[in-house]
Amino acid sequence: MDLLPDFWKQDYWLPPGVTWKDMEQLASSDRPQPQDLLIALPLALGFVALRYVFERFMAPPMGRYLGVKNRLQVAAAPSPQLESFYTQRSRQPTQSDIVSLMLLCGKTQRQIETWFRLRRNQDRPCQTKKFGEAAWRFFFYLTAFTAGLACLIDRPWFWDHRECWRQYPVQPMERAHFWYYTLELGFYGSLLLRISVDIKRKDFKEQVIHHLATIFLLSFSYCANYIRIGTLVMLLHDSSDILLESAKMFNYGTGWRKTCDSLFVVFAVVFLVTRLVIFPSKIIRTTLLLSMEVFEPFAGYYFFNILLMVLQALHVFWAGLILRMVYKFLKGKLEKDERSDEESEAEEEEEDKGWEENIDQGGDYYWERSKETLNSKLSMLTNSCVLNNLTHHRSSVADRMRKAQ
Repeated sequence: MDLLPDFWKQDYWLPPGVTWKDMEQLASSDRPQPQDLLIALPLALGFVALRYVFERFMAPPMGRYLGVKNRLQVAAAPSPQLESFYTQRSRQPTQSDIVSLMLLCGKTQRQIETWFRLRRNQDRPCQTKKFGEAAWRFFFYLTAFTAGLACLIDRPWFWDHRECWRQYPVQPMERAHFWYYTLELGFYGSLLLRISVDIKRKDFKEQVIHHLATIFLLSFSYCANYIRIGTLVMLLHDSSDILLESAKMFNYGTGWRKTCDSLFVVFAVVFLVTRLVIFPSKIIRTTLLLSMEVFEPFAGYYFFNILLMVLQALHVFWAGLILRMVYKFLKGKLEKDERSDEESEAEEEEEDKGWEENIDQGGDYYWERSKETLNSKLSMLTNSCVLNNLTHHRSSVADRMRKAQ
């Protein structure tokens, strides 16, 4: 029963010399209170309903204008044995599994590999669904960035970051910033509610962790009255997300390749500048150094800066992937599928257009494709060795029969 009072102990949340009574100098409507965050729950449900309406009635005509079409997929031939293996064991059979299935079904290795590729293609989400998801995120990030910029551009701490800490934590909270916070929190809550029905990618677990971490960061910074610096962090991140989602939208359309590539290059530049230059030199420097000009370090100071450092580490990781994709793009080597030159057009459609998959799936994408390439080469080598041995064995038997005669 004493855990709750200890959790709200002022030594954890407030700088030395500041008490909760000092915070009461502000009117209840002018200071952040934990119970205010409960409004994010109905907002999250509202975003889920609004997204349904958007994807049902607004995204389809936009997609038709951009030429978004679902790909014609070749259905895998009915095979009870292969279907049972696909649904109950694995969608990616190993080499030993393929050998067993060859004996069970009487098919060649190539036929089994083709069947599994076609079967996986059947389960892939259609282009219109991907477009609707990207369009929804694009319009939210665009609206959030525009609204955030409008309510921050004339504030003194937007230009002078020392103002973020003037009289901290006894700082009044403006209603515009309250709604900016709660709408962002509600949006990420809606993403968490929809994650089970959204397009599942290879980084599904990472997406869940990311959404939970974002909700936790927003909630903590609100309760600790890090409103001013928190709004700057949200605005900074939304700026590059707009370009990413818009590039995805054109990527799913037909005849927009140059526009898509141009947006991706602009996104890469904005991402690198905002996440690797502005974020550490302005945001982290402000919270780590400039804040100490106003108050001494306390538990909340260390905790908040550790979270920002973790966020910066993620920025560096994603920047590495983006730089690698930009290098391939500039060198003209960004291919849709790198596994084999012998695959048919239907099989090549198994992978999405390069960079969008790379961003969404992270480093696992490169590992999976490399692993598939290695398996393909090994299987070809195995077949070659088996055929050579069989041919050599037959010729030896024929020689012995001629000698016996």
